[in-house]
Amino acid sequence: MEINYILFFVLALIAEIIGTVSGFGSSILFVPIAALFFDFKTVLGITAVFHVFSNISKIVLFKKGIDKTIFLKLGIPAILFVIIGAVLTQFVPQKESELLMNILLIFIAIYLIININKPIIKNNKNLIIGGASSGFLAGLMELVVR
Repeated sequence: MEINYILFFVLALIAEIIGTVSGFGSSILFVPIAALFFDFKTVLGITAVFHVFSNISKIVLFKKGIDKTIFLKLGIPAILFVIIGAVLTQFVPQKESELLMNILLIFIAIYLIININKPIIKNNKNLIIGGASSGFLAGLMELVVR
C-alpha cells in the first residue's frame, strides 16, 4: 500500500478519536486532513462514508448511554427532512438552494448569538425542530455537492 494512503488512514483515525473524545465532531479535523490528499468533491464523499462508519462505531461503543427517546425524536425528523431536502434539490435551482441554506444558517447563528447564555432546553419541540432542520440542511447539501 502506498505511503500516502497509510498516512491518510492514520490521520483519519486520529481525527476520529480526537473528535469523539472532545465532542466537537471529527469533520472539523478530518476535512482539512482529507483535503491534503484529495479534491473537494472526493473529500465530501469520503466524509459522508466516514460519518456513517463513525456513527455506527459510536452506537456500538456507547449503546448503553443512548437515550432511545431522544434518538427517535431527533433521528426520525432528521431522516424524513433529509429526504425532503434532497427531493427539493430536483426542483429548486442550485443558486436559490444555496441562498436558502445560507439564510437559514445566518438566522440560526443570529439566534444562537443573541441567546448565548440561554441553554437550549431538552424538550420534544426542540428535539424535533433540531432533527428536522439538521436533516433538511443536510438534504439541501446534496445539490451543492453535485
